[in-house]
Amino acid sequence: MAKTTTSKSTSTSEKINRRKSASGGKGAKLTSEENAEKGFTASQDLSDNLQKVLVDLIELSLQGKQAHWNVVGTNFRDTHLQLDEIIESARTFADTIAERMRALHALPDGRSDVVAETTTLAEFPQGEIATTEVIDLMTERLDDVCGTCREVHDDVDDEDPTSADLLHAILERLEQLSWMVSAENRTPKR
Repeated sequence: MAKTTTSKSTSTSEKINRRKSASGGKGAKLTSEENAEKGFTASQDLSDNLQKVLVDLIELSLQGKQAHWNVVGTNFRDTHLQLDEIIESARTFADTIAERMRALHALPDGRSDVVAETTTLAEFPQGEIATTEVIDLMTERLDDVCGTCREVHDDVDDEDPTSADLLHAILERLEQLSWMVSAENRTPKR
């Protein structure tokens, strides 16, 4: 038997989420003693601050991949390879932050709808993009993630210096990548 569906017309500016709601998610069915977490537990503020960094890192990796697939023009290969470095760093750091959150008994949320709703990064353009524009766009996004890390740093450091150390590593690498990527479009100062 054929299934018939009706469709409503929507404007292209409307976002349509066709995904089903998640089922489950209730966690382990254990006694309170069996399910007790041990060790330092992140406050809601610490969890929220690490979550801000997490979503920006996830979004950076996704936007880097979008750029990687659609970049064209002069210095294509160099730009393509630099994008791989950005993606790898963003993915590694996202995993590090998420696992740190779990170690602190916080719950990282990397679902696509949460990332899209909460990231500070601007939306990445669709279609082919010239290498010079990709350089500028990715530099901006690297700097934005660094801005998020710097914005939450002091509060994170006050509660958990170990998590702040992770922010230092992220800043060191992403600021280095920003410098290297942006140099592609710079001219020497005279």
